[in-house]
Amino acid sequence: MKYMLLICRDEQAWDRLSVTERQQIYGESMELAQELTSRGQYLGGSPLHPSSSATSVRVRDGKRLVTDGPFAETREQLGGYMLIDVKDLDEAIAIAARIPLARTSTVEVRPVREGPPK
Repeated sequence: MKYMLLICRDEQAWDRLSVTERQQIYGESMELAQELTSRGQYLGGSPLHPSSSATSVRVRDGKRLVTDGPFAETREQLGGYMLIDVKDLDEAIAIAARIPLARTSTVEVRPVREGPPK
C-alpha cells in the first residue's frame, strides 16, 4: 500500500539551525531514502521551498482566486514529503518515525487513494 509522509516543520526553528545541523538532517534523510530505495519501498520525495514561496489557488463561482502564501496560517508548514510503498500502516508509521525531522516536527502519514472516488 502506498503512503504519503507529509513532513511539517516549524520554519522559524529550521532557520535557527546552523548550516551544519541542516546538512546533517538532510544527510540522514538521504540515507533513509537510499535504504528504502534498496528495498523497493521509496517511490519519491523532496524537500520544499519555504511556505513564503507558496501560491494558493481556489476557484469560487467560476472565478480563480490566487493568493501568495500557504493555504493555512499555522506554526508548522509542509516542508517536504516522502512517497513510500509498504505492507501496512504500522510499517509506514515505523518509517515516519525514522525521518530525522520527526524528532522536532510532525510527520503526517496518509494512505494514497488510487483510482476514482468510491
